[in-house]
Amino acid sequence: MLALIPACLIKQCQDLTYLAKSLSLDSVGFGYLQTTFGVLQLVGGPIFGRFADQFGTRAALILSCASGSAFFLLMSISTSIPLLFLSRLPAVFMHGLPGAQKVITDLTNPSQRADALGKLGLCFGIGIIIGSALGGVLSTKFSLRVSCFLPLTYINTVLINVSSSVGSSQSGSVFSIREILRLMKFPGVMEVFIVKVFAGLPAGLFLIMFSIISMDFFGLEAVESGYLMSYFGVLQMVVQGLVIGKLTKSCTERTLLRLSVFVFAGVGLGMALMRTVWHYCIIAVPLVFAFSMLGTITDSILTKAVPSSDTGTMLGICASVQPLIRTVGPTIGGLLYKQFGVSSFGYLQLVVNIGLSVYLLKNKIPLREVKRGCKARV
Repeated sequence: MLALIPACLIKQCQDLTYLAKSLSLDSVGFGYLQTTFGVLQLVGGPIFGRFADQFGTRAALILSCASGSAFFLLMSISTSIPLLFLSRLPAVFMHGLPGAQKVITDLTNPSQRADALGKLGLCFGIGIIIGSALGGVLSTKFSLRVSCFLPLTYINTVLINVSSSVGSSQSGSVFSIREILRLMKFPGVMEVFIVKVFAGLPAGLFLIMFSIISMDFFGLEAVESGYLMSYFGVLQMVVQGLVIGKLTKSCTERTLLRLSVFVFAGVGLGMALMRTVWHYCIIAVPLVFAFSMLGTITDSILTKAVPSSDTGTMLGICASVQPLIRTVGPTIGGLLYKQFGVSSFGYLQLVVNIGLSVYLLKNKIPLREVKRGCKARV
């Protein structure tokens, strides 16, 4: 089920570019369209998580799949720019990954949670490869609107097969901002969340601008960019499926958190010095490792730091990090690229993560779970 979610999202990213072009939407309008999507996902993440805590995971997954169905249906029939903007609205509740993560947190022991969450990333890597391949083939063999309509079939298949309920209903308002902010006051939550947001922010800005950088800086064609995306998918499958699980069994979460930030700093140095696409292919290995490790470990730490009845809301807050970057990314990333070039992303990545490394070394962030096996002590 989880592999279908990123496959559909990657496909819609590919289809959206050509659909917007066919409707004569200029680059500024396309930026507004992407920002609208990011804002809706940013706002909807915590609300979706709160909904999962209140009404159970099954209801939340049904809501996500139904929203996805409406999203792709509207996209497939978009014959005008206003209708294309309207198709973004259901994205507010399209949060299949936090829903699946909620299932994992409910069904696993805290000591096994990081490993289990890492395995979800394996499915995401599979989805990236499937989505990248399908996006090009279907758009070429069939019409663009048929290509947009197919994910609707995928998601409806998932919707039919969601048959087991995990979680129970609770009292309280789904839209309670006070309840959402309350979770940030638990020991260690705010500190870990700050690291989660800022450690990968510069690299996230780079990835948002990558479609432009790949053409201007690396000189890649569309087909070559697709191959590079598939390469990322394979890397993520290997890292999430083989590497993270073994590390979480032998090292403490504090050690792995520090390791991911340290690797991010090294990635920043590499990005600042890279000149060719082959350099980037080498840098992509530690980049994918750092992103995967940071996401898995911080999600595990944060869900353990709050009561089990609030894990859905916390996962929803975590899921809002990427939409936040997508919302502010085009503006900040475009400014950095235009004024200072590609190397600016690397230097910013290096400086930010050196600062975070010092912060993590000097501050003892309280973590609920303790694992032993590495030399570093918690």
